[in-house]
Amino acid sequence: MATAMQSLSQAQRMAAVQMPVMGFVADLMRENPGTISLGQGVVHYGPPQRALEAAHKAIELPQSHLYGYVIGQSGLREALAGKMLRENHLDPGFETVVTAGSNMAFFESVLAITDPGDEVILISPYYFNHEMAVRIASCTPVVVSCGPHLVPELDTLASAITPRTRAIVTISPNNPTGVVYSPALLGAINTLCAENGLYHISDEAYEYFTFEDTQHCAPGRASGAHAYTISLYSMSKAYGMAGWRLGYMAIPPHLLPAFRKIQDTNPICPSLISQAAAMAALEVGPAYCQSFLNSLAKVRTMVLEALQGLGDCVRVSSSNGAFYVFVEVDTPLDAKTLTARLIRDCRVAVIPGDTFGASHATYIRIAYGALQPDTLAEAMDRLCTGLTAIQAATPAH
Repeated sequence: MATAMQSLSQAQRMAAVQMPVMGFVADLMRENPGTISLGQGVVHYGPPQRALEAAHKAIELPQSHLYGYVIGQSGLREALAGKMLRENHLDPGFETVVTAGSNMAFFESVLAITDPGDEVILISPYYFNHEMAVRIASCTPVVVSCGPHLVPELDTLASAITPRTRAIVTISPNNPTGVVYSPALLGAINTLCAENGLYHISDEAYEYFTFEDTQHCAPGRASGAHAYTISLYSMSKAYGMAGWRLGYMAIPPHLLPAFRKIQDTNPICPSLISQAAAMAALEVGPAYCQSFLNSLAKVRTMVLEALQGLGDCVRVSSSNGAFYVFVEVDTPLDAKTLTARLIRDCRVAVIPGDTFGASHATYIRIAYGALQPDTLAEAMDRLCTGLTAIQAATPAH
């Protein structure tokens, strides 16, 4: 029996999957009470009052405690389809699927379009859960580095395509960089996918979070895009509903049978109470999120001004979207070591950049959406003091 038990191990594909970085940071924060987090990518506000009221009402309904329709309740799907046509101007003809969060929407997309050994092109720095999902599906993430302004270059993407490539993934506004891709670039990537028989998975979770007259553009608006573009959206960010786990997507109709199988096997259906809250949030509309953009713009300015005060110690990416800044730090320390030092010595948490695939230099991601100005000011003071001290104590390199 002992010999048999000793032979038990996890699947090899799981051994290749990186450990979730949020757990690494959370453990360090628990060991160092009083740490202020610039790590978690959430907003500082909660759902609209109407959504909370709808959730309370749904709790009292007997049908809320039963299984729902596998791809989402029909009323919510119709409302979401209308939103994507009206606001995102998607090419008509897509199918709408409601999921337990945008992360699940991405994972289901990978499962629906790939076979083991297939390749999915990710743009570095990528969202770490995307890379993890591709590996869990026994596929290969083909990582293509951005150009100098953290924007992908079309020729580089084209050269990464092989006979095993199934999709190109874009995130705009971007996590972790905050960069917003231009309509021309997203359109060119969509055309590249169409010409090569690939899917374009477009993650648009931060669609409403843009600054300085920058506008988000959905690549799925191109004529014929409904046949090969998978557009992912989320209620987590715009409506402060991260814990409700409610996302949705527009998919090519021929993929619907695959998504039905995956959802029926995995969540069975998205939470009915979360769907009731989402329906009410949609009735309030994007004006709810937009009412917070001015305050987010102010804390964004605070972050950028504080980092500018560090001079050559850091190089800050251009960030006009989401609520992130991706920072290259002039230090010989690797990103995880730097992150641990900042938490232990300065009581401020960031996310190490290597988890996003940026390992050629030391990067950290700063998230500013969750903090009010007073707390953010204290967090940035701790961060800047810590980075300055670490650089001063480090031998020249």
